[in-house]
Amino acid sequence: MNEELYANLAIFVLSLLVGFEVMSKIPATLQTPMMSGANAIHGVVVVGAFVIAAEADNMYFYILAFLAAFFAAVNVAGGYTVTDRMLGMFDRPTGGSKKDDKSGGEK
Repeated sequence: MNEELYANLAIFVLSLLVGFEVMSKIPATLQTPMMSGANAIHGVVVVGAFVIAAEADNMYFYILAFLAAFFAAVNVAGGYTVTDRMLGMFDRPTGGSKKDDKSGGEK
């Protein structure tokens, strides 16, 4: 193992610890909007998967690039889906209220 690998591993572990601390401090009411935004930012991972695919020279790298692109695309789509559902909670209902219903409440 070389020195660059140790440095990259240290950065990865530190980013995990910092991410855990930041996430644990966020109130539960803000988790959904923050995570949906973070998932949308994962579009960068799709670009990284394309870079891996461009540099691939054997089957293992092609499989890795496919898995990275697939999981990143699922993550991005999930982020937009969560955001859409969350924003849908703030829409007004399209149906009429029971007060305005002249049919006596039966349908």
